[in-house]
Amino acid sequence: MNEFQLIERFFSPLGQTDNELFVTGNGDDCTVLTLPAGASLCCSIDTMVEGVHFLKGAPADRLAYRSLAGAMSDLAAMGASPAFFTLALTLPEVNEAWLARFAAGLKKLVDAYNFPLLGGDTTKGPLCISIQVHGLLYAAPLLRSGAQAGDIIAVSGTLGDAGAALSLLEKFNMKSSGLSQEEQYLLERYYSPSPRIALGQALLSCASSCIDISDGLLAEAAHIAKASSVALSLDSDKLPVSSELLFLKGKERARELALSAGDDYELLFTLAPEKWEVLVAGVPELRLSQIGVVQAGEGVFLDGLRAQNLLKGYQHFE
Repeated sequence: MNEFQLIERFFSPLGQTDNELFVTGNGDDCTVLTLPAGASLCCSIDTMVEGVHFLKGAPADRLAYRSLAGAMSDLAAMGASPAFFTLALTLPEVNEAWLARFAAGLKKLVDAYNFPLLGGDTTKGPLCISIQVHGLLYAAPLLRSGAQAGDIIAVSGTLGDAGAALSLLEKFNMKSSGLSQEEQYLLERYYSPSPRIALGQALLSCASSCIDISDGLLAEAAHIAKASSVALSLDSDKLPVSSELLFLKGKERARELALSAGDDYELLFTLAPEKWEVLVAGVPELRLSQIGVVQAGEGVFLDGLRAQNLLKGYQHFE
């Protein structure tokens, strides 16, 4: 199977769409689209490399889902509606069974969000997945730079679960047999993050700043603090952690993971106190937690102490 046969069999079906946004889809040198009146286009790209972002032998369908969902989290952080994505896939060999599972993993999100694949590239080499996502905005985007003193600091979901799952990946070599219910929960959180698209759109009308948590809570809080020229004061007793994480790791280790581990792809955001109840009522199915307040100053504080030495978010080349 050559490159073009591979694309036609496994990936072209993911790009079929009758959306009026697209003048052309797969099959030409470029995708051509016409933006609706009043719309802005949001773009973001993520790359995942075998041995850096995931272990060799990771299940192809779970890997595909995690790669696309993680990239979609950037759209959620801006308040954008998913429109389409492109894929650059580098493969060591053509494995048809692996490719079928990989395409099936993508299809879950393609179908759930009407989010077609509209082009990309395939090459031979070490396994590497690059996904560029595109979304539409009909309002001013959520940014990192709008936090104001007096705002609430809040997060969605629970934190630290995906980070705790990393040790399980090696221990069980990506196999579910022999896993406890709590361990299965953590692995599910790692492989199937939920892009908070609906929350991002709800935040458009009330949040002063927003960022997705891909590199750890403290590291992301530092980005908001710097962009907004304020101080973020966090309360460790208010960090939302799952009962599964507490059971497996204990309170202290769960706290460390919630602060510094990445890959949960939840949203960290700020908003005025009077807007909190309206937001909570608008997304009743989602757990939202207040974890601190924005103050005048600079940097990130944890339980009243400057947290500079705790900013351990993952960075490449370090």
